[in-house]
Amino acid sequence: MHVKTNDTVIVLAGRDKGVQGKVMSADMKAGKVLVEGVSVAKRHKKPRKQGEPGGIINMETPIHASKVMRVCPKCNKPTRPAHRFDKEGKKVRICKKCDAEI
Repeated sequence: MHVKTNDTVIVLAGRDKGVQGKVMSADMKAGKVLVEGVSVAKRHKKPRKQGEPGGIINMETPIHASKVMRVCPKCNKPTRPAHRFDKEGKKVRICKKCDAEI
């Protein structure tokens, strides 16, 4: 998957198009990501334990990973990350626009 947890991404399609957010979790098997502040739905929650509040809560729902693109922290532009090996032989992600290590 081209995005990982704690990456900053921008939404490319859907009702939240153009919104930037941080990836909270990524499900590689389903191909979905959970982005902070994107695809928010209202859920009606019952209190399960004593003292736990109930009511209507807002929670993020997963969106498909193909609808998001990584934002480079240096140039602040959406980019598809490329892969390169550094001097120690470790695989790193780099920005295709500014050639900086992500």
